[in-house]
Amino acid sequence: MKNKLSILLFISLFSNIACSKDAKTDSLIQNGNITVKEAFPGLSFTRPVDFQHAGDKSNRIFVVEQRGVISVFHNDEKTTEKVDFLTIENQVEDSGGEQGLLGLAFHPNYKSNGYFYVNYTASNPNRTIISRFSVSSTNPNKADPASELVLLEYDQPYGNHNGGQISFGPDGFLYIAVGDGGNGGDPQGNGQNRKTLLGSILRIDVNHQNGSTNYSIPEDNPFVNNTEGFREEIYAYGLRNPWRFSFNSENGQLWVGDVGQNSYEEIDIVKKGGNYGWNTMEGFHCFNADDCNMENLELPIWEYGRSQGDISITGGFVYHGTAIKNLQGLYIYADYVSGRIWSLDFSDPKTPVNKELLNADFPISSFGIDQNQELYICGFDDKVYTFGYE
Repeated sequence: MKNKLSILLFISLFSNIACSKDAKTDSLIQNGNITVKEAFPGLSFTRPVDFQHAGDKSNRIFVVEQRGVISVFHNDEKTTEKVDFLTIENQVEDSGGEQGLLGLAFHPNYKSNGYFYVNYTASNPNRTIISRFSVSSTNPNKADPASELVLLEYDQPYGNHNGGQISFGPDGFLYIAVGDGGNGGDPQGNGQNRKTLLGSILRIDVNHQNGSTNYSIPEDNPFVNNTEGFREEIYAYGLRNPWRFSFNSENGQLWVGDVGQNSYEEIDIVKKGGNYGWNTMEGFHCFNADDCNMENLELPIWEYGRSQGDISITGGFVYHGTAIKNLQGLYIYADYVSGRIWSLDFSDPKTPVNKELLNADFPISSFGIDQNQELYICGFDDKVYTFGYE
């Protein structure tokens, strides 16, 4: 499939037949005693793709809309009011496919410095931009749109596979998910090319500049001071489209959901310097049959195929909230197209246990957590959901 996720996202924008708000507003999707319900019934969002909190104990929620808007509101099920925290629609290239405003991360010291970071696509030329903004000095619910500081830009040869997630790791560095540049099958070979930023997870230090560069390279990045011309920002590589990743707050592990090509979706626990195989491998399977050297490759911890309409993985979180005790310590993830949500128990790596929790009736674009580590779901029916018991 040349442009799988772009086509599916395009379809979803016009498919409220499948996820009609009138029919679904008060519905609960149930499996056993675990349910999914609207978290904020009085609010709606245009293509929400990220859900964050600021880490400042303010109990606010920030929802990223693909068109280039970040909304903020109080974390209250009964709320009916949200405001635009940041609007950069005029800067964002948003085709309604995989481009747009795709990621948001708050600085670990946001409460004192007011810095937050965004990942978005722009045009002329087509590229990804990683920028820092500052909150307004007079209004905590407004960003200063004039405060943008561009940290990093890299070209996007096609309109899909842009990655999108950004997040601060437990080490205080900023991690950035970068797709292979798009089209289908990685025609430029970016996944295995460490001289490009594409097809990788990047790791940068935003607290220190390096000359005219508005960030520096952590001293223990795997390719620091290499002589082969490899990009020193690379933390791990060999990824196709790592749309969503998260850190396990208990042990710092980096969990990545990497969207597959034609046959398999995969979950990786990413390690520094690891090569995750694309486009030599798709999941556990050879992708280029004539060249399938698996030496020194890191294989996924889990994969799934297309037997039940599953087409595009949406990476989630290892759950450490308290509301749903049955999910404690399990990795919760989903498929964007089918709406199926699973839990993966990886406590024994030799015998992982994967269970379907429920089958939602809306496209699942992203997961997020609030300040209490409770889990939320962004739906492309323009709603945000959460888990509960029936």
